[in-house]
Amino acid sequence: MSQTVFCRKYQQELEALPFPPLPGAKGQEIQATVSKRAWEEWQALQTRLINEKHLNMLDPEAREYLMEQLERFLDNRETDQAEGYVPPER
Repeated sequence: MSQTVFCRKYQQELEALPFPPLPGAKGQEIQATVSKRAWEEWQALQTRLINEKHLNMLDPEAREYLMEQLERFLDNRETDQAEGYVPPER
């Protein structure tokens, strides 16, 4: 049986991440407070932002920008979106 976590984005018990997605304390915090579902959704948004905005992940400002967008996403605040992106219909 998989572990669960009270997800800060969805405010409910959901499947937990199997390991910290980032190194250090931030990764531990995310593993303890973010569900696998929310993290997968973040990864999709992150990929769109990196591609659309041509972010160089070696650039500290680009990494800082993505961390800011991550926090906004997890707190259910408005995030930047890739221009022209239309989410698939469910």
